[in-house]
Amino acid sequence: MDPVQKYRLINPALMRTLMQRTGTGSSISNRELAAAAGVSHGTIDNLLNGVHKIQKEPVAYAICQTIGVDLLILWAPIGRAVPATDDVRSGPMAVAL
Repeated sequence: MDPVQKYRLINPALMRTLMQRTGTGSSISNRELAAAAGVSHGTIDNLLNGVHKIQKEPVAYAICQTIGVDLLILWAPIGRAVPATDDVRSGPMAVAL
């Protein structure tokens, strides 16, 4: 069984801007986006406020599909090049202080 890929939100401000004018030309609220993506509105609020940055692929994809943009416009896959945390000292080249 393959683990579900996780994605890191690149820029919460960009997500907020894209919500103001989706691919259909209309805006979408936090609650509407949450319902369409199958998550709580708190999850969307936390993403937009930078509290949470990581989501599983189905959620990241649903958000982008609802807004009308490609996945990699808003999200970067977690892996070697994209850490799950902001701590630059957590990678393989970390130096103990």
